[in-house]
Amino acid sequence: MSTITHVKKHFVFIKYQKLIIAAIVIGFLASFLAISLKRGTEHYEELLFNQASKNNVLLFVFPLIGLTIIAFLRYYLFNNKANKGIKEIFETTEKRKNSLPIYKIPSHFINGLFTVIFGGSTGIEVSTVVAAATIGSITQQKENLLNRHKLELICAGVAAGITALFFSPFAGILFAYEVISKKLSKAFILVTTISVTVSIIICLLLNEKPLFNVVIQEWQWKAFPYFILLGIVAGMNAVYLTKTVLFFKAKFATFKKNSTKVIISAVFISIGLFILPQLYGDGYHAIKENLANSNTLVLTIPLFITIIGIIIFKPILTSLTLAGGGDGGVFAPSIFMCVFIGLLLAVLLNTFFNANVIPLNFMIIRMGAMLSASIHAPFTAIFLTCGLVNDYSLLFPILVTCLVAKYVSKRIYPFTVYSFAKNKVCLQEKK
Repeated sequence: MSTITHVKKHFVFIKYQKLIIAAIVIGFLASFLAISLKRGTEHYEELLFNQASKNNVLLFVFPLIGLTIIAFLRYYLFNNKANKGIKEIFETTEKRKNSLPIYKIPSHFINGLFTVIFGGSTGIEVSTVVAAATIGSITQQKENLLNRHKLELICAGVAAGITALFFSPFAGILFAYEVISKKLSKAFILVTTISVTVSIIICLLLNEKPLFNVVIQEWQWKAFPYFILLGIVAGMNAVYLTKTVLFFKAKFATFKKNSTKVIISAVFISIGLFILPQLYGDGYHAIKENLANSNTLVLTIPLFITIIGIIIFKPILTSLTLAGGGDGGVFAPSIFMCVFIGLLLAVLLNTFFNANVIPLNFMIIRMGAMLSASIHAPFTAIFLTCGLVNDYSLLFPILVTCLVAKYVSKRIYPFTVYSFAKNKVCLQEKK
């Protein structure tokens, strides 16, 4: 009996030893992948956008170039299989024998890069998540002893990737839990903690900095009712974004020829970019510019029309990008939309109601609220937002608006783009 107990303890020791080693490897590879994709995208997006700003004709050329390259790479290099985003992870975790093939790493990396730098109105976050999840899936396949921990190792890759993108380990772990796993275990806590620790170390060594460099001003309790308003509006906008993405995906699924999808998407994306260049790529360039000038902006008719246009057309261009074969998701669009909605609300309140709210704070708080409502992961949104600005002084108002936004969005429409995909996977499994 003692011999059997000794063998069991030894087996458990070896298993956790291998889990630790796997988590370290996954954390290193996933964070390095995420940082490489982020830096490459930032560099080439800025380069091409500056060229397009000097010559507007390029706005009509770049989307077609990007989507065409992606279509050719898919056909000739990536087994002629379209990237499905987060749905690919759900399909893998639903069945024990399923796994993410290794080509998903270059597929999402390259396609995510080309989508954004050529003006596709989305971001690299989902591309990073799936590529990082693939690293976890492959690591599990290489060691038979880890077969039972595929989900945990996939989550380790996802957590490390999100951590590297947003410089927030809590956001990485919480996203892996709230969106992918939805359950806690000793193995989950162990591997995600190790992988995000490695990711943070890599970020520090490579001198990664928060995405937005701003100085937050102290918030006041008199603004609390407006935080509730922010949450309500965020929830409504998130539903608009989700339904728009699902609508265009369904419509484009009826087209038999891939070339038709590419051409239609590229044409309408180009028109949208010509009217509103702020919608180019992930839009972080426009966010940085407006964050810097937010507290000095005065409400004018052109400003009002521009922001309303951004709110209406960003989800449409994002949907066209994804439906046309582009790689990405709703992370960047959610952050982008919420910043401008927060700015508009703050300026309106100050102009017509003499509210004296701080536009910069509204933009940051709103950033977390819509992300929470879009992915139904409020705690991920809270820590991710704080990580984006490397400041936790707005933690309480962000918490309030994120929870309100999620509640409102779920009351209006129970699904996100991610959970709708997972629900479809489950229905297909039952059939």
